[in-house]
Amino acid sequence: MSMKNLALHCVTLLLLTSKIYGQTSNTDYKSRIGEISKNINKVFYDPQTGLYLETNGKNEKPNSFLWPLCALLQAANEVEAVRVDRQSMKPVLEAVKQYYNTSPPAPGYQAYVSKEGNDSRFYDDNQWIAIACLDAFNRTKNETYLKIAKEIYTFMMTGYDTKSGGGLYWKEDEKNTKNTCSNGPGILVALQLYRITKEQKYLTTATDLYNWTNKHLKAPDGTFWDAIKIPGMKIDSAKYTYNTGTMLQSNALLYQITKEQRYLDEAKYIAKAAEKHFYKNGRLPGNYWFNVVLLRGYEELYKIDRNKRQFQFFFDDAERIWKEERDENGLIGRKKDKALIDQAAMMEMYARLWSMYN
Repeated sequence: MSMKNLALHCVTLLLLTSKIYGQTSNTDYKSRIGEISKNINKVFYDPQTGLYLETNGKNEKPNSFLWPLCALLQAANEVEAVRVDRQSMKPVLEAVKQYYNTSPPAPGYQAYVSKEGNDSRFYDDNQWIAIACLDAFNRTKNETYLKIAKEIYTFMMTGYDTKSGGGLYWKEDEKNTKNTCSNGPGILVALQLYRITKEQKYLTTATDLYNWTNKHLKAPDGTFWDAIKIPGMKIDSAKYTYNTGTMLQSNALLYQITKEQRYLDEAKYIAKAAEKHFYKNGRLPGNYWFNVVLLRGYEELYKIDRNKRQFQFFFDDAERIWKEERDENGLIGRKKDKALIDQAAMMEMYARLWSMYN
């Protein structure tokens, strides 16, 4: 290589490095996290009931459904992990307890507050809670988190049968679809429990769900479809970032556990496919929480390959959202009424992006 070409190459690398590393050095993620957290407590939290609102506008119910709390619980764990607030999870977990339902065949968390009567139980809602609790257990070694996750594993397995060759249903009282959004996180729950306990049943479950999901719900381009109808086996071909995200993370975790190269190869393939399919015209799709679940997959892969460049589109999209999609009160979202789940998702997003460089 000539001296001229070498110099040009060095300048190019310097500019690229500046783009990647400067993104964080010039961004006060800690301040953003604090602002979002303050807004959540001010606008969405009711200290009298210990519950939250779904949006700051007109809501279907007096309190939030469970799903936004699943997002908020994970966000609170990430905030504690970067030491912004070490008591973030406690109020959210206390709120989640108000959705607990002990009905047979196993206890689990229902879609709406239990005191208002029985409601549907979604397997994925429960799995998101388990994932947050397992992340918290790995960070704190608090056995309470592990106990919750084990109980949720028992509940989620009541959604398994051999129709269509296996797989988990999405909803307990309407067993007519098996979705990537219940099988992907199901794999993650099982893998995390295996890593903690070394009990073979968890790894067996994880690989069974992994094989079934790849067989039935993986699209030719490396992303994942939403669901398969039961019993007709018709594919719902909608694609969402979080479905691909859980399968990306599953492959990265399986590689860490088994050291089988095929899982790492698959994780890298999915990561490239996801960016190509979902990142269009300088932005990700509009559901922030779906997108941050995708980021979790890239973050798991980063633990293996240490390739920060593949995160750049998340940094870029997070910056765009902060500049373009906040209202005069600092609440985030594209719609006039701002949603709790959007605030939680972006709080998790900024916490994860910050943690990569601190």
